[in-house]
This record gives sequence, C-alpha cells and structure tokens, in this order.
Amino acid sequence: MSSGRVTLEVMKTEIEAKFLHINPEDIRSRLEKAGATCKQPMKDMRRVIFRSDDMDSRHAYLRVRDEGYRVAMTYKQFDEMSLTGAKEIEFTVSDYEAAVELLKTIGLEARSVQETRREIWHLGDAEVVIDEWPWIDQFIEIEAPSEDAVKDAAEKLGLSWSDAAFGDIMTAYRAEYPHLGNEPKDMVYNLPEVRLGDPLPDMLKI
Repeated sequence: MSSGRVTLEVMKTEIEAKFLHINPEDIRSRLEKAGATCKQPMKDMRRVIFRSDDMDSRHAYLRVRDEGYRVAMTYKQFDEMSLTGAKEIEFTVSDYEAAVELLKTIGLEARSVQETRREIWHLGDAEVVIDEWPWIDQFIEIEAPSEDAVKDAAEKLGLSWSDAAFGDIMTAYRAEYPHLGNEPKDMVYNLPEVRLGDPLPDMLKI
C-alpha cells in the first residue's frame, strides 16, 4: 500500500538554464536566424505563490499560474541550484480563481501575487522563453529534454555557457541585487505583491 508521500521518482526533472541581462530584440533576432518559431508572443501572466515553513525548508513552493492559454498548478522543489536541480509536478486546471480559493480553503498560505510577461519560442527540441519580471532586466530560459539539447540551443543562439545561471527566480534577482540573502525572509516571492510597474520595494533598496 502506498504511503501517500510524494517522492522524487514521480516528479519531473526540469533541465533548464537562464541567461540574464538580455536585450529581447537581439534575442528575437538570434532566434529567427537560428530557425526558431515563436509559439506565443509576449503575454501577461499572473500567479499566486503558496508556501509554508515545511516548503521553505525544502526550497519549494506551490503555484497557480494563469498563462493566458491555460491555467497550471505546479509544485516545484529545488534540490540544488544546477542545470537539473529543479523537480516539479505540474498539471492544468480549468479555473484560476477556484484553484487559488481551494488552496486557501485547505489552509495553505498565499504568500505572493505576481505579474510577469512571457514570450515562448521553440528551437529544435528546446523551448526558449523571454521573461519579464518586475525590477530586473529581462532574461531567457532554455529548457530541453537533455543537457546536450540545452547547450546546443545556447550555442545556436551565440550564448556562452559560462554565462548560464541556474535555480529559481531569485537567481535573477540576486544577480541585480547582491545584498539579498538566502533566507526565506529575503525572497522576493514573499512580497505580498510583485507587479509590473510598481515602485521598487524596500527589500531591494541598498
């Protein structure tokens, strides 16, 4: 009989790398020259992040995200900040507001409501996304079925692997705000609201 506990064996391993401080027009030009196809133009996204002390200890969170064309519920856990360190369970749901209310009703804490923008390209086996988050430069993520496929996509785009960054969104924020720490209280996704166009929050000010 199953114990009901979630194990890493049932999670998907994400194989992805970030490249920070990019010029989106330059990246789009490189994607087009490499033969990539734009699958989704830049689109507004919204999400609610749910966390708990237990999830904090596992560097994990639960997310409901409205991606414009679908609503996804995701549990994500970072075992390490590496190319293959992210594990996730993800599935689609039909109603964003209902999913958020369900998680609140069962006692989970909604830590942060967030707004971002995302553009999605396909380059061979790789998915390349251009992400826009509040208060930081735009960046891209390259995700593919294997490490070689991620590196191959980066090479086709003329990106140096030595510039690759790994881990959650805090990787990008720490690159621009080095004073941020590693404790949960220092995480941007603990801000009640993370919205495009809002003024710089105190936690990011030196």
